Amino acid sequence: MGVWNTICTQLASNQICAMVTILQTRGSAPREAGVRMIVLANGGFSGTIGGGALEWEAIAMARVAIAKTQTDGFGPTLHQSQQALGPDLGQCCGGSVSLLLEVIEPDRLAELSVLAEAEKAGAFETESKIKVSRVERSIIAADDPARDGCFREQFGANKQTLALFGAGHVGRALMLALAPLDFRVDWIDPRANAFPEVVPGDVVTTQSLDPVGELQGLPDDAFILVMTHSHALDFDLVSAALLERRFAYVGLIGSGTKRARFRRRLRQAGLADKDIEKMVCPIGIPGIQSKQPNAIGASVVADLLCRVEQCASVRNNKQQSLKRAGRVAKGEQYG
Repeated sequence: MGVWNTICTQLASNQICAMVTILQTRGSAPREAGVRMIVLANGGFSGTIGGGALEWEAIAMARVAIAKTQTDGFGPTLHQSQQALGPDLGQCCGGSVSLLLEVIEPDRLAELSVLAEAEKAGAFETESKIKVSRVERSIIAADDPARDGCFREQFGANKQTLALFGAGHVGRALMLALAPLDFRVDWIDPRANAFPEVVPGDVVTTQSLDPVGELQGLPDDAFILVMTHSHALDFDLVSAALLERRFAYVGLIGSGTKRARFRRRLRQAGLADKDIEKMVCPIGIPGIQSKQPNAIGASVVADLLCRVEQCASVRNNKQQSLKRAGRVAKGEQYG
């Protein structure tokens, strides 16, 4: 459940809550700017701004603010603070963070439900302006120019699409390991009754007699992970995925021997070496030898997270290059 959906659930129950946001960081900090946590009146919380003394202090501040609003009918509903992690909190990070604390009351449910609905659809940006007692937020397009006196915030998650072919023991373990992370999983298997009755919200199951055909409906830059019950089907899926030349990752469960055999067969099928080299087999991170499904799942997820960050870094570099090119074309100095 996202930030605004968590908040609106509380407001719908006529409960006051607070949101703590890291607005800015300097030097070393446990989390990055833009992360948030929701604090309830009873001290319960959702999300994290980094743990440790910083988070403990933020929870305490939020509970005090909520209590004053509940008892007095008013209180510090909006508060900004600067925390030096070493001198103020005894943490060894050495940096500082700027926090924004917002107390949010039930009368804002209708207003904030708009953000909750947008959050369900994925990532979005807002133009935000700090008023005396609240932050006003309006959903904007990513390329809208910033206005004076406002700042931009991003909510929701840019979830990586992963097509998981195969609902065996490892497939099930992997699906569960991916559940709390920012992945949208298309889980595909040709066999009847292969899937568990209940799956996490970001998992869509598809029983398809044509698994290879399911590749056509996947977005560019999707991750493809193949671990079916049939080596023949594995080969057809890997071959077709590599020939698409548009997926960010094509992984195949198996040993070094399986990899060698598949490389030979792919070459015989006419695939170019540059395409074959994009097949990842074995999958996961080195050093984990266990063949237990849960251990394999953990290893594979660790590797996938590294690849997601690599892809994000490449995209960010491209965006920066485009921005720089645009400014140079306009005769502006880029600095």
